[in-house]
Amino acid sequence: MTTRRDFLKTMTMASAGLAFGAGDILGAPAFASQRKVTDKVKIAYIGIGNRGEQIIGDFARTGMVEVVALCDVDMGAPHTQKVMNLYPKAKRFRDFRQMFDKAGNDFDAVAIATPDHSHFPISMLALASGKHVYVEKPLARTFYEGELLMQAALKRPNLATQVGNQGHSEANYFQFKAWMDAGIIKDVTAVTAHMNNPRRWHKWDTNIYKFPSGQQLPKDMDWDTWLGVTPYHEYNKDYHLGQWRCWYDFGMGCLGDWGAHILDTVHEFLELGLPYEITMQYANGHNDYFFPYSSTILFRFPQRKGMPPVDITWYDGLDNLPPIPAGYGVSGLDPNIPATNQGDAPAAKLNPGKIIYTKDLTFKGGTHGSTLSIIPEERAKEMADKLPEVPKSPSNHFENFLLACMGQEKTRSPFEINGVLGQVFSLGVMAQRLNTQLFFDPRTKQITNNAFANAMLTSVPPRKGWDEFYKL
Repeated sequence: MTTRRDFLKTMTMASAGLAFGAGDILGAPAFASQRKVTDKVKIAYIGIGNRGEQIIGDFARTGMVEVVALCDVDMGAPHTQKVMNLYPKAKRFRDFRQMFDKAGNDFDAVAIATPDHSHFPISMLALASGKHVYVEKPLARTFYEGELLMQAALKRPNLATQVGNQGHSEANYFQFKAWMDAGIIKDVTAVTAHMNNPRRWHKWDTNIYKFPSGQQLPKDMDWDTWLGVTPYHEYNKDYHLGQWRCWYDFGMGCLGDWGAHILDTVHEFLELGLPYEITMQYANGHNDYFFPYSSTILFRFPQRKGMPPVDITWYDGLDNLPPIPAGYGVSGLDPNIPATNQGDAPAAKLNPGKIIYTKDLTFKGGTHGSTLSIIPEERAKEMADKLPEVPKSPSNHFENFLLACMGQEKTRSPFEINGVLGQVFSLGVMAQRLNTQLFFDPRTKQITNNAFANAMLTSVPPRKGWDEFYKL
């Protein structure tokens, strides 16, 4: 496998303008299926319960898919049974590797809705097998995995890739671009991003000193495949059914879960790239195993293309509301935001969103596709006749992916765009885990002030048998 030293050396070479690519992963071809995609895309779903069931419904509503295969490590459990009943003729698998081996010639695209730690091996195998890939965010859990996936996708430009931050196909995406093009959004200097809703781990004991004890494995569950590249853990219910999001070993916490829905347009259209400083400013409930109860993280981005430096400050946690500017008004909640699956906990005092500060104007916005507003209201009225017309989205996020598979559109959130934002969040998670300040060199892609954090760019080596996905 590629060592950390090899990776860091490669990153330095890449920064000097030399070629860095994922190569022909597993020796597979770098071309799409030879079958011509026409009015329907033959698709395989990997992860069919919970969030998987939701996106399968979204794809079904397009009328543009033919479901060929279903894959889930817990196939037949109550949370997967509904989708199995909807598609009784689809081939069924518990191990995605077997699905590609036995049914890979039958489908053109995959949609992946599995825990964060498994996005990388499944997506990498799909690209290496010549398949179009839709994967839920974040693209990958670690900085290195994101780098490999972006380069693998760039080597295969005929394959459509899309990361599931649906706001990239909704109103805010088109509004942000139109307002920037018209000079309404310009000279951004600071952004506040906030997600202060209850999270699954908020009631856990932060005095934890070891992982949970093993429990009886659910009937017929393929736990080894669920673990994938991560070190072995005995099964426990607090890893399964969304609980994986709580743990550093499997998920990316609140930042990885909601950051892409709040900061996606800010990051893309301001061309922020990678930060040079990531500082954990506040941590409540810090421990070595699961995410803090509350976090304040500062990301500092340098000047770019004549645009001023930008500081982004992230706030999560029930006790950690951000400063609210005068004239903010009401925090509106977009009715199109998917459910968080966090139970019936009381609503937060401030709905997820962002505040964007420029030299002349201040904007507030929500999450996903929620549009921006100028604040205070008096300033908004002054600007009303200067606002440009905002074009409507030609397709929703799922239609956009399928049309890209057919060669009719380009995806709005491909790996090479979303992947960099995911790397920003992976750096934030490292600052959370170490509860410290990190200095990062975006040119060499190395952390310069902390050797432990620098090693964490690649995470721990994958388990035996899973290192093949990282081979160049």
